[in-house]
Amino acid sequence: MIGVTLGDPAGVGPEIVAKSLSSLKKEELVLIGNKRNFLRMISDLHLDVNSEDCEFVDIPGVDVEYGRVQKAAGEIAIKSIEKAVELAQANRVESIATAPINKEALLVAGSKYIDHTTMLSGLTGAKVNHTVFEVGALRIFFMTKHVSLVKACSQITESLVYASILEADDCLRLLGVGRRRIAVAGLNPHSGDGGLFGREEIEQISPAIDRAKKSVDVFGPYPADSVFHRAAEGAFDIVVALYHDQGHIAAKMMDFHRTVSLNIGLPFLRTSVDHGTAFDIAGKGLANPLSMVEAVKKAADYGKSYRSRFQEIM
Repeated sequence: MIGVTLGDPAGVGPEIVAKSLSSLKKEELVLIGNKRNFLRMISDLHLDVNSEDCEFVDIPGVDVEYGRVQKAAGEIAIKSIEKAVELAQANRVESIATAPINKEALLVAGSKYIDHTTMLSGLTGAKVNHTVFEVGALRIFFMTKHVSLVKACSQITESLVYASILEADDCLRLLGVGRRRIAVAGLNPHSGDGGLFGREEIEQISPAIDRAKKSVDVFGPYPADSVFHRAAEGAFDIVVALYHDQGHIAAKMMDFHRTVSLNIGLPFLRTSVDHGTAFDIAGKGLANPLSMVEAVKKAADYGKSYRSRFQEIM
């Protein structure tokens, strides 16, 4: 069973979940969210959906408006995630796939967490929680995430790059990937071009790669304008991206609607769409469900084996 949270009910989360159902095995899904808002959205958008085919865990809440930040919507989103974690920890669901939430709505609702990643880490007590994007044959591990570009660059040290390479290898092991060839993206144009455009590759990144080669199959640093394409073509099994947009742009340009985010390091696998609540189109019937479909399918494909490997590796 896969737990599927509906996300912020004021956004496109409920819509993409509803539209996904025809492409999924509904008998394997547990929908988690406010049922009243969900059914109202189906009616408003005239969707041909029968949610009664799925198990539904109803999260109490009031009616919300489409397309704006609301405390009530944030509360529903928070309680939905909490319930999904509870079900996963009780082995009621194997893994969870999440529709998007809104960071501002979480804070308005009083959450001490700003996003799924921090909330899931806090609720499970997980020591590590890595983010990996997957689209087609391309996987991307993020060394730094939600920090400014200036701060991300300042964090590029030999020790962090080395640790990230080993963590990327752990992620591949948890997913059951056999070959585990890792590439590291460079920071500067042409990976610094021998120091002409920056010395981070020479002083921090390359020493980390050389050190990691003693225990894992790692290569680079390679210019960021080519390494993601090479990985998508099968040369590597994962690319270590040094900062948020370096990896996000590569994945979303390859196929925006089929890019899936995976949280790896929790006691269970969490997958998610690669986009936000899209308040500008919420309630208009325009949201594309493909990323949600892919997120649920990957939760099903990886979920059971992930749990067994988690016990062995973590």
